[in-house]
Amino acid sequence: MTHELSLISNLLSKIETIAREQNAERVTQVKVKLGALSHISADHFRGHFVDGVVGSIAEGAQLDIVTNDDTSDPQAQSILLESIEVEP
Repeated sequence: MTHELSLISNLLSKIETIAREQNAERVTQVKVKLGALSHISADHFRGHFVDGVVGSIAEGAQLDIVTNDDTSDPQAQSILLESIEVEP
């Protein structure tokens, strides 16, 4: 498994857990924050996300990506799930 695929798989697991907790039928929006040292561009991440959620509850969800350029941020190496929106 590639590093990017692993990141998307972990992210999707979090998304699915939250969606289940909210009894959602589908996820309509996902917002993530890419740290300055996360070593993936927004475009690259978007491509992996779109491919990685095919067949999941998040397929077709709008993806909002916020990038953080602060290399001194404690989460500069992270890809953080900021929020999701769901349909009941």
